[in-house]
Amino acid sequence: MKKLTNWLKGPTALAALAGVAAAAVVLSVAELIGAFFTARATPIIALGSTFIDFTPPWLKDFAIATFGTNDKAALFAGMGLTIFLLACVLGAVAYRKWALGVAGVLLMGAVIVASVVTRASVEPLDAIPSLIGTAAGLVVLRLLMTRLWRMRQWPGVAADVAAKGAERPATTRRAFFAATGITAAAAAIAATGGRLLSAARSNVAQARESLQLPSPAKAAPAIPAGVQSAAPGVTPWVTPNNEFYRIDTALSVPEINAQDWELRVHGLVEQEVTLTFQDLLDAELIESHVTLTCVSNPVGGNLAGNAKWLGFPLREVLKMARPTEGADMVLSTSEDGFSASTPLEVLRDDRDAMLAIGMNGEPLPLEHGYPVRMVVPGLYGFVSATKWVVDLEVTRFADSKAYWTDRGWSERGPIKTMARVEVPKSFAQVAAGKVAIGGTAWAQTRGITKVEVQIDNGPWTEAVLSTEASVVTWRQWSFEWDATPGPHYIKARATDGTGEVQTDKRADPVPDGASGWQSVMVTVQ
Repeated sequence: MKKLTNWLKGPTALAALAGVAAAAVVLSVAELIGAFFTARATPIIALGSTFIDFTPPWLKDFAIATFGTNDKAALFAGMGLTIFLLACVLGAVAYRKWALGVAGVLLMGAVIVASVVTRASVEPLDAIPSLIGTAAGLVVLRLLMTRLWRMRQWPGVAADVAAKGAERPATTRRAFFAATGITAAAAAIAATGGRLLSAARSNVAQARESLQLPSPAKAAPAIPAGVQSAAPGVTPWVTPNNEFYRIDTALSVPEINAQDWELRVHGLVEQEVTLTFQDLLDAELIESHVTLTCVSNPVGGNLAGNAKWLGFPLREVLKMARPTEGADMVLSTSEDGFSASTPLEVLRDDRDAMLAIGMNGEPLPLEHGYPVRMVVPGLYGFVSATKWVVDLEVTRFADSKAYWTDRGWSERGPIKTMARVEVPKSFAQVAAGKVAIGGTAWAQTRGITKVEVQIDNGPWTEAVLSTEASVVTWRQWSFEWDATPGPHYIKARATDGTGEVQTDKRADPVPDGASGWQSVMVTVQ
């Protein structure tokens, strides 16, 4: 303990602290200046996005399975810890070998700049905040190191504080900590100011709030009575916008002014088409309840949601462009560079795939794709549900690869039949007697015709299905169980509209979605 205490008071620990202060200046100055540039030009966003781009599928799957929709917060926490440790090392190196410290800082600056300029929709000038931030960090590091070097000439002891005149050391620990504290406070103020300035300069949120959606030419059918499970506690049949799952690659939500949005349709087409947001507002829009599911959803997971969408049919967009013979895929690209490969025939059939502009009666929330996203029933989102979509290229699977296809996931992603037990929760304790079991099942475009429940290793027994709204939405179910004391396992499986029973074969989400039966353990008292 004494050795640790002495080390913390020693010059190496102080140098590490100086490195952390300098790193804070780099990031905060870049944040402040970045308020006048593209949001993705800030170092944290650029570095985080680059990390996501190079994340192997197994690590992405682990992050989503472990942190769920908090995966981005976990990424930021991990990045913060990494930056802290690197800053400590650079500070210690700079104290002993200034040239090596400078080289390390410049190398980190180069990595940051490279991360910025390789982002989608980022111009070379967007590297300016990172360059200025790096220069400011070097200046601060030099100033703090100078104080430490002077302390090395005048060892910090109690007598230093009382010394006067020529006998006083050029720098004391107290003065060093004061300088470091002032630097940290200034960095915090700069970072906060940058965020506030960015928010003040953006009017996208206000524009969304004032947007009035048109009435659809084809309204969604009325929700039939009885769609909600009879089991208390089952998720609402319509998922509220603020509870709808969000899984995407955007660390900073793209902010696109609707009046500036354009969609380019090109590639293997007879006629290139460009659509504006006003074109969509003036079009004959359709409305439909559709359940979306993420391919990363584990068995029994909550990465699924059901909403009412308003949009323009993609088949009508493709009619304008007239795809040529041989085309079999549409590569959709978002403002932030994400891309998805969707089979062409899926976008041309009668499943009402759309360019959505509304969600549950209001404009798309910013984090769910405002102003325009794709909604395609029956396919996992990684091959269909492109948010902030700005480009549709009609092409061939043999010629083009999408974002996740390049990372080991499948080219096509039809949603697998799945039943989920939602109540009782796993590891719950329930009283003996009548116990309500319930949940949700889905097999978009095929529908659910049966859900069965198994207690322990007993027989499979049919559950009571709630009313079906359509084959592109999920279907809820309930089951009354006469529970006896002791530990028990509850399983559920679904049968889709083609007669196919949900497989018991366990499969990980990679490469085309998880499969297997969910098993919930409860204790009956």
